Amino acid sequence: MKKLDPTKLKDWEIAEAAEETLRPAADIVAELGLKEDEWMPYGKVLAKIDVNKVLSRLGGVKKAKYIDVTAITPTPLGEGKTTTTLGLVQGLGKLGKKVIGCVRQPSGGPTFNIKGSAAGGGLAQVVPLTSLSLGLTGDIDAVTNANNLAMVALNSRMQHEQNHDDQWLAERGLKRLDIDESRIQFRWAVDFCAQGLRDIEIGRGGKLDGYNCKSGFYITVASEVMAILAMSADLKDLRQRLSKIVVAYSKSGAPVTTADLEVDGAMCALLVNAIKPTLMQSIEGQPVFVHAGPFANIAIGQNSVVADRLACALGDYVVTESGFASDMGYEKFWNIKCRCSGLKPDAVVLVATVRALKSHGGAPKVKAGLPLDPVYTTENLELLEKGCENLLAHIDIIRRSGIQPVVCLNAFYTDTQAERDLVRRVAEGAGAKFAVSDHWLKGGEGALELADAVVAACEEPNSFEFLCNLDEPLKDRIERQVKEVYGGDGVDYSPEALEKLEAYQKDPTISRFPICIAKTQYSLSHDPLLGGNPRNWRLPVKDVLVYCGAGLLVPVAGEIKLMPGTSASPAYRRIDVDVETGKVKGLF
Repeated sequence: MKKLDPTKLKDWEIAEAAEETLRPAADIVAELGLKEDEWMPYGKVLAKIDVNKVLSRLGGVKKAKYIDVTAITPTPLGEGKTTTTLGLVQGLGKLGKKVIGCVRQPSGGPTFNIKGSAAGGGLAQVVPLTSLSLGLTGDIDAVTNANNLAMVALNSRMQHEQNHDDQWLAERGLKRLDIDESRIQFRWAVDFCAQGLRDIEIGRGGKLDGYNCKSGFYITVASEVMAILAMSADLKDLRQRLSKIVVAYSKSGAPVTTADLEVDGAMCALLVNAIKPTLMQSIEGQPVFVHAGPFANIAIGQNSVVADRLACALGDYVVTESGFASDMGYEKFWNIKCRCSGLKPDAVVLVATVRALKSHGGAPKVKAGLPLDPVYTTENLELLEKGCENLLAHIDIIRRSGIQPVVCLNAFYTDTQAERDLVRRVAEGAGAKFAVSDHWLKGGEGALELADAVVAACEEPNSFEFLCNLDEPLKDRIERQVKEVYGGDGVDYSPEALEKLEAYQKDPTISRFPICIAKTQYSLSHDPLLGGNPRNWRLPVKDVLVYCGAGLLVPVAGEIKLMPGTSASPAYRRIDVDVETGKVKGLF
């Protein structure tokens, strides 16, 4: 590939140039040692991997060095976790390590809205960008369809029960479920930021037009089906989890599941290929598994358990990524994903940028779509030092898991040496390792300092342990997470949330579910306007959701929405197609 300058080219232009020299998937799977029946090509450069066959042949998971990438509290534009993940993969590749990256599939919501397709950036990307951004091998579509098939089954059943007596139902092998329309737990899914669909009414018309009731949509990556895809160990586990989804409650208070609707098998049929990770590659040719895409503020924020287990069986170093900051993505990696996978990290990379630290120090707020204030591109040590309070808070969060993080300053060419030195002093003063990484500008060559620091960290012993024991009461576990991870003073429940929590505590199964708090990603608190390391605040929990298939209890804090909105300046305004070549342009 010819030398490319990220300061002069857009990310999609770099990705397009890189696509000219992509390695065939057949070459990559051969290097990984896969057999012919263990993978399926999707064109020349993409492939699906059959995890069950690979792990069965290898006799289970081999323990590679396992590295998680997380971050400080981001600005609305994100601070480069995926870019750093890919940069580290490329840097380890430069060191001659057999390395595999694992990232989530980007949601269509952010891709066509503000954040972009989460493919990395500059000379640290996963490619091909167009395939990644526009559906890839269809996993998110399969999740959407499986979710919506459950809703079709629910609404159809309610219609037939309303229109027919018990004898009519019995003749068709059906038992009346007597579903309470005021206690429907499930929603429709669409993978766009469609705020106009948050609350809707369905079934308007006559008796043949479905059951008339209130309903709504969430974004697909917030669906319990997506969480199940990310958390399942294999196809058998996926099938079992799908059958446990509670879609509603009966008028007597009994849960109504997808198994009661007899739709769970068909949902699984839609996901048979989706359970298989997709093989892609970094811009420098290292293998990258792309699989699952749950958000971290409203879901678990991790790529799949099966992708990480597969990578750990095939590689010597595995770099995975957790969504948003360490209070969100890493906390859920630590206390949820690692419980499911049985894997424990050897190192954790904490990504920071001078830009974000200045924001936490009181610089003018970053507004997506508008130019940055000049303070972000000129030296200002006072703002930077004050903003390092946020960095120290995240170092402390990771340290609570028993691991001393490697702080990576994701370098921008506008950073000054004095600014970089200040962040180094703060990080090392807190006992963390530190590295500056220029992967955006220089690719793997620019990530060698980071790669060396991570290799060294992987050789050091750690005392990784979960924050809580699942036998502890739910309220105690939530309180501990707020106090010890977020830095809050406690929790305030709405009457409805408290009533639900007390009921869940009495259930011997639900009471042992891991906690997956839904809150803003823009603050350690529930309030997106509170930057830095806020003190003297309490977490307001307005609802508590239970996902019996995923096995998660989800307290909902503040004004978090399960369906994001589209901005006034969305990315789709800049995406187009060259009608002569058919190539997509404008993705980022």
